[in-house]
Amino acid sequence: MSFVESEERRELRKVVSELGKKYGYEWFNRQARSGGHTTELWLEAGKLGFLGVNLPEQYGGGGGGMGDLSIVLEELGAAGCPLLMLVVSPSICGTVISRFGTDEQKQTWLPGLADGTTIMAFAITEPDAGSNSHQITTTARRTDDGWSLTGRKVFISGLDVAKAVLVVGRTEALSADGGKTGKLKPALFIVPTDAPGVEFQQIEMDLISPDKQYALFLDDVHLPREALVGSEDAALMQLFAGLNPERIMASAFAIGIARHALAKATAYVKERQVWNAPIGAHQGLAHPLAQIKIELELARLMLQKAAALYDAGDDMGAGEAANMAKYAAGEVAVRATDQAVQSLGGNGMTVEYGVASLVAAARATRIAPVSREMILNFVAQHSLGLPKSY
Repeated sequence: MSFVESEERRELRKVVSELGKKYGYEWFNRQARSGGHTTELWLEAGKLGFLGVNLPEQYGGGGGGMGDLSIVLEELGAAGCPLLMLVVSPSICGTVISRFGTDEQKQTWLPGLADGTTIMAFAITEPDAGSNSHQITTTARRTDDGWSLTGRKVFISGLDVAKAVLVVGRTEALSADGGKTGKLKPALFIVPTDAPGVEFQQIEMDLISPDKQYALFLDDVHLPREALVGSEDAALMQLFAGLNPERIMASAFAIGIARHALAKATAYVKERQVWNAPIGAHQGLAHPLAQIKIELELARLMLQKAAALYDAGDDMGAGEAANMAKYAAGEVAVRATDQAVQSLGGNGMTVEYGVASLVAAARATRIAPVSREMILNFVAQHSLGLPKSY
């Protein structure tokens, strides 16, 4: 096992970092505050091959893995441009389609996901299900020529820029004689966002972000048979194949924000003079920043382990590591942004210095896409073998 990244990955970090700095936090913040999008950066990243670095080469991707894609998101975040849809479009949706989609689905969707000309959203969360995915009620009913999908989803990112959304629903299980059993099985469907019966409404959030959140309404949405991704009987396995990349990329998103906040705080305390000395010389500021640096490196190590396990095909091992990485990354993102504000004092609350606006985004990484409490439940039950409390 090597703890040193390959030359190819070090070069990937370098060139992605350069792209991120070309745009930078000020540009990203302007887009967010004006209600704009990050389309310009997104398309340039796609043209350079960064968005599809994890997707198969035959469909326009780079042939790499989640370890490579996580570097892209981390470095863009560290440069002040954390692209949330990287967690969703090439990561969850691209991975699920490349692993379980038909040849036609791959040909239709993967090239656009790879070059950025197509964005796909992902919809699993429901108002009454929350973290309990077993309580999902969005239901796909068989029709003569395909499916009819009905249900509601909440906190779905990027529907305004997405051409389609990968929806987690349920199908009605049939008995051996073809009758309905009343049981529901999870299944994944590709739903065009402009299909009849699809509506979405923006949820107003106290987040300064160019990526908006939506409530999604599916009212008897008719889909062809080929809208189903993978096997109807193996969708739970397919779902987890998408959720592990989601946690890995959410970790990269949080680590990128933490690195950006730490860099701003470190630069400030080196230059700010009080009583003829830089304030960074005082342990009251130096030690918290040093602790954050340590926690950042530990979170990144777990992220790299999770990505390595996933790319090696160990879905179960990757699940444990991805959850741990997500926990560690969310915690250090919150600590880093809070300490950045504290280190800058009054300047930390100004738009000019741009650190207070990071606090809410960092705080969200403790909640989404899975809360820290659910991760602790997972570790307690699966890693420690403790009894389930629910």
